[in-house]
Amino acid sequence: MDITFTTLGALLGLAVAIVLIIKQVHPAYSLILGALIGGLVGGGGLSGTVSTMVSGAGSMMSSVLRILTSGILAGALIKTGSAEKIAETIVSKLGEKRAVAAISIATMIICAVGVFIDISVITVAPIALAIGNKAGLSKPGVLLAMIGGGKAGNIISPNPNTIAASEAFSVDLTSLMMKNIIPAICALIVTILVAGLLAKKQQAERITEADAESSGQKQLPGFLSAILGPLVVIILLGLRPIAGIAIDPLIALPVGGLVTILVTGQIKNTIPYMEFGLSKVIGVSILLIGTGTVAGIIKASNLQTDVIHLLDAMHMPAFVLAPLSGILMAGATASTTAGATVASQTFSGALLEAGVPALSAAAMIHAGSTVIDSLPHGSFFHATGGAVNMAIKNRMRLIPYEALIGLVSTIVAVIVYLV
Repeated sequence: MDITFTTLGALLGLAVAIVLIIKQVHPAYSLILGALIGGLVGGGGLSGTVSTMVSGAGSMMSSVLRILTSGILAGALIKTGSAEKIAETIVSKLGEKRAVAAISIATMIICAVGVFIDISVITVAPIALAIGNKAGLSKPGVLLAMIGGGKAGNIISPNPNTIAASEAFSVDLTSLMMKNIIPAICALIVTILVAGLLAKKQQAERITEADAESSGQKQLPGFLSAILGPLVVIILLGLRPIAGIAIDPLIALPVGGLVTILVTGQIKNTIPYMEFGLSKVIGVSILLIGTGTVAGIIKASNLQTDVIHLLDAMHMPAFVLAPLSGILMAGATASTTAGATVASQTFSGALLEAGVPALSAAAMIHAGSTVIDSLPHGSFFHATGGAVNMAIKNRMRLIPYEALIGLVSTIVAVIVYLV
């Protein structure tokens, strides 16, 4: 028997989860407990609530499997030094005069080829701090350049958030990545402009020698070897729209990782590199399971119907639900992945019924999930601040600029849909 929860219950459950996350309770447990309370308050009863939570978590399994295998690519790029080599090459080619652009582009590409956004920032940070120190740039400007570049790369990447959105709408991953190329480029341009102004304006927070201190040199692979694995992934995923040959990300992503390990001469380290990659994705995989429980309750509630009625009362078109839900859910969970997942799982049916094409709806939700995803109750806020040794107070000042970058990509995604 189908169970329908009240909107109040769904919202209360989400609020409880947010409060617990802010109180430093593990996000997965916070989401599970929030889902349980939301279901009980929403009138589902204990048995119905648990059943809906389990069903919601189960709907995440295909995404979780693909994310787990993507860890092989992420681990290979990081541990072989390929990610650092790609970043180093881009920065050195563009030079100190274009330091902000180089830092942004480097982070964008690292993220776009399959490295998670927080790891992308951490990877580029030592190089960015070193060149920022030479060029006399401020720490906030350099960090914003990395974050903005990462946001641009994230919406065109085979990362967990993209996988979750493509799964929810049953659209091809490659097509979804391609759909947001124009929004990503616009986000990159805004990043370079805003970060450039910030880097030169806040000279009181200039990068010092201590900030730019290297953790030690290591032998990096050649650029061609570093980029070959990601290129293989792009080619394999591109076979579907180009030649009609469907290669699932479950296959393409780990193959790219193994190619990276092979061409960089690190075959003997295959197992430890795979284990390292798994350690990087296990957290987000567990988070997705917890997210699934909340998504299950919200999806089975009256929330989507009530939101649609509200939009109708405000005389707003149905497609607005896509970017709006991405923005709100990502802000609530302080996570691009969780936000894109909850929004996609909850509102996919309503958006499709309203006549919004699946690919466009997924792209708008995905772009919207990058607007306020870096709030202090999420790990991204702290991981990126820690990458450049920035105090929490100073890190919070960057949130409006980050939101602006995400908002630009969202607005452009909507314009692309309308056109």
